[in-house]
Amino acid sequence: MKGDTMEPTKKDNIPLYNSRIIDTFLKLIKIKYSYVNIGELLSYAKMEPHQVDDEGHWFTQEQINLFYDKLEKLSGNKHIAREAGRFSVSPDALGVMRPYILGLVGPEMAYEKAGKIASNLTKSSIYESRLIAPNKVEIIVTPREGVHEKLFQCENRMGYMESLAMIFNYNLPKIEHPECLFKGGNVCHYIVSWEGSRAMYWKKMGRIAALLFFPLLIGGVFFNPHLTFTTILPVSLSGILFLNWYAANIEGLELRAAIENLKGTGDKLLDQINMNYNNVLTINEVGQALSKQIDTNNILEEVVHILENRLDYDRGMVFLADRDKTRLSYQAGFGYTYEQFTMLKTTEFHLDNPASKGAFIVSFREQRPVMIGDVEDIEGSLSPHSFEFAKRMGAKSFICCPIIYEGESLGVLVVDNVKKKRPLSQSDVNLIMGMTPEIGISIHNARLIDGAISQFKSVIQVLAASVEARDPLTAGHSEKVAEYVVGICKEMELPADYTEMLQVAALIHDYGKIGIDDNILKKPGSLTPDEMDIIRTHADKTKKILDRMDFKGIYREIPEITRSHHEKLDGSGYPRGIKEEEIPLGAKIISVADFFEAITAKRHYREPMLLKDAFELLFDKVGSSFDSKVVEAFASYYKKRGK
Repeated sequence: MKGDTMEPTKKDNIPLYNSRIIDTFLKLIKIKYSYVNIGELLSYAKMEPHQVDDEGHWFTQEQINLFYDKLEKLSGNKHIAREAGRFSVSPDALGVMRPYILGLVGPEMAYEKAGKIASNLTKSSIYESRLIAPNKVEIIVTPREGVHEKLFQCENRMGYMESLAMIFNYNLPKIEHPECLFKGGNVCHYIVSWEGSRAMYWKKMGRIAALLFFPLLIGGVFFNPHLTFTTILPVSLSGILFLNWYAANIEGLELRAAIENLKGTGDKLLDQINMNYNNVLTINEVGQALSKQIDTNNILEEVVHILENRLDYDRGMVFLADRDKTRLSYQAGFGYTYEQFTMLKTTEFHLDNPASKGAFIVSFREQRPVMIGDVEDIEGSLSPHSFEFAKRMGAKSFICCPIIYEGESLGVLVVDNVKKKRPLSQSDVNLIMGMTPEIGISIHNARLIDGAISQFKSVIQVLAASVEARDPLTAGHSEKVAEYVVGICKEMELPADYTEMLQVAALIHDYGKIGIDDNILKKPGSLTPDEMDIIRTHADKTKKILDRMDFKGIYREIPEITRSHHEKLDGSGYPRGIKEEEIPLGAKIISVADFFEAITAKRHYREPMLLKDAFELLFDKVGSSFDSKVVEAFASYYKKRGK
């Protein structure tokens, strides 16, 4: 059996038909059948709006069948497939294929290229075409093995063939169909013929009039010369001249219309080229801007800044997944009201719920962009939570693109317009999809750096703990000193990277004590001068050990800072006896923090000092041991800390 009566096979589930075919139907529906519920139609056909918007998406035979069956019932038009075929080359429907067809100059070339044109839209059949006479072409369509087309697709093809003549302002062509798949044939065989253009018709009339003129003139000379030369000759010549003038005028109008048509499509193509070029520049600039950031929060701030100030969108936001990939949560955005920002900060989407089917979840899971033309059209395909979220955000249409790094989804980037009347388009999808890989790389790198810093700090904390573990009384000393150091740095408004470095230095400032004997470190009484000299060697020992670590950048200052934290402004410190500006600022800061923590904590040889007494002693040593600005900063920090 042929056509509709054939049993379906696995081939029915292979993508065969480009989304532009369905997009043509939907555009026709919106213009002539606005009462048809597009959301219901697509849902029945197992299609998603974003799939239709994606020109690279292909649908299966099963989906096409479901779509048309439902459309025929909803529209009440049994011949809508042919109507859609005729509509397919209109400016609103054809898109990038229209200038290509117009570039073929006339219907002869367009019909001969029918197979090449069709291959951009369908993989279900093989098209063969040849010119068999002037204004007459034969087209044979052979389905590929295992493909089961339906009768409506044959009708759609005939409508499409009719449109190829109409696009060049020709009248509706005549289509003969001597063999049809759906009437027992092995192929669909079409013979398409068309009349010439109006200009060609009037040229033909002019030639016929000229041919009739000479016999009429000769006959008139023999029968009535006077009437011939006074009436018949002038009238005939005027008629011939008028017909040629009229034909030339019609031809000129048709040429101008064709040129304007080509000019319009050419302008659109040029606009598209310029847009693509600008998008490439934007993506490159985004990459350069993000490459300078090494912190995730700074990266997201930069993304939001670019979206808000350089791109044509009213609003935008970034959602990132947690480490376990169970939640999508809001991270940054722009363009929203205070109430909407408040809601966003507490909004999460569940990635671990298989039933979740919102656009954000779909984009994240399937790693593809989702463009929604009208939120109302997809109400039935959204979860109540997602639809309510969209309504509260005032979303009408939006684009959601996944942020991916090496096959792993990290989050989604969403943009929309609520004030601008510019509709979102595929070019917007292309732009955002060009940006998101750069964002993914930057976030991944930032997380690697965060991880490396975290591991580095863990190692430092272990080193500090390994020294302090020898004596329970000094446990936590280094962490407390580090806490004080950070407080001082903030009060002095020192750079964040310097503060980070100094925090690390504070954690290991006494690491050289690992080489000091326990009998000295834990001695309950006063130390002898010799024992004191041994204790003082820990500063140099710390530097020698830390010099072996491969510190980078600003962290290279750590060995020298740790060695110098017992130096004093008057030069009475150790190990080198340097003074004033010779002492690194970081060492001066650690010196104050270390001294205060030591005198306010219990030791083997004394009880902790009262805070009031400790501060008096600290200020007494300003100028001789400690820097006044550092001590004042510490006092200010400690006062705020106590509140």
